[in-house]
Amino acid sequence: MPEIKGNESQEVMDYRHQVVTLDDIRKALSCTVGRKGFPDDNINNLADYLMNFFGYNEYVIDNVLNSEDRDVFYMLEDEGLLKTSHEEISLLKGKMWRIHYWILKKKDILEYARGTPEKAAIVDESSSVYANLDDEVWSHKTDVKTDLC
Repeated sequence: MPEIKGNESQEVMDYRHQVVTLDDIRKALSCTVGRKGFPDDNINNLADYLMNFFGYNEYVIDNVLNSEDRDVFYMLEDEGLLKTSHEEISLLKGKMWRIHYWILKKKDILEYARGTPEKAAIVDESSSVYANLDDEVWSHKTDVKTDLC
């Protein structure tokens, strides 16, 4: 299992004995990708998909993922729901073997799921900036020729 380092250990200790449920994952996904327009049906499917990897564990070894799975995990890492870690093991021949892990960010997931005020107040400005633009902006026309030939 990946090692907990630095000030992260106290943060994790508060949530160590709590289980992340399918419903917790769904709520956390709704608060993250759902705010960016991800449909509820897709959120439910993504929650099921994620829990099929983790189950009751907090981590998954990267070797079990294919490239499409890994892409999804990177997206969830960008959303703040997963993180990566690795450990190095010395082999008998003196070589180092590195094992990569994907870890549920239980604290963040549970805060999203339980409506902790800090997480509930987060607004993703990068996705909401376009919602405030007038229709005029989208109908802007230019006189520049785009003919490349």
